Amino acid sequence: MKILIQKQIAKLGLFTLVGIFSIVQAAAQSGDVQRTPSGKPDLSGIWQAMTSAHYDVEPHAASEGPHSGLMGALSATPAGLGIVEGGRIPYNEQSLRVRDANKANGIDNDPLTKCYMPGVPRANYMPFPFQIVQSESVILMAYEVAESNRIVYVDQPELESQVDAWMGHSNAHWEGDTLVVRVSGQMPDTWFDRSGNHHSYEMVVEERWTATGANHVQRSEEHTSELQSPCSSR
Repeated sequence: MKILIQKQIAKLGLFTLVGIFSIVQAAAQSGDVQRTPSGKPDLSGIWQAMTSAHYDVEPHAASEGPHSGLMGALSATPAGLGIVEGGRIPYNEQSLRVRDANKANGIDNDPLTKCYMPGVPRANYMPFPFQIVQSESVILMAYEVAESNRIVYVDQPELESQVDAWMGHSNAHWEGDTLVVRVSGQMPDTWFDRSGNHHSYEMVVEERWTATGANHVQRSEEHTSELQSPCSSR
């Protein structure tokens, strides 16, 4: 069971997460993609991302936590290469100041400390398994943290977000063998990680899930937010 978070692409108001997830349930050893009766890739299963992105999506060294006397290593941050291409999220000046204020005491200020739902994308790279249950018209994604879950509505664009929610509103369609999910209507209170990286209420996440074998799926995300400064993409 292993996973590689490969990269995150930063561009104008966007950045992209790309990861490979390993299924942790018993599955066929064949490299063939599992498919539904309709011929679409079957993403159903229990998955987990083995990465330190939950602590900080940007490159970071290992560091002592703010409560080492009480919690020991539990409050510490393990080192990580980060998942942002170019190393840093392209915040504008004001948003960078907010991030730094968040980070100053991240473990206490982190919304997860208050048992709030992690939102998308963070729910997908938390250090816990999550489950996907797939049907033709809806896909359920259930996470261990705070009993979070979301329903992905497939080919139902008329179902739009009515109010903001902690896990947002997910609409999806298939582009060949890739499931494209648009997540809107998220609460602005969620963070990308425990280091205070944040977003605004206008953030829209586009996820792309592509099965690469019986036990792996490649996943990428683009985030649109006015918090970031323009930068080139590749």
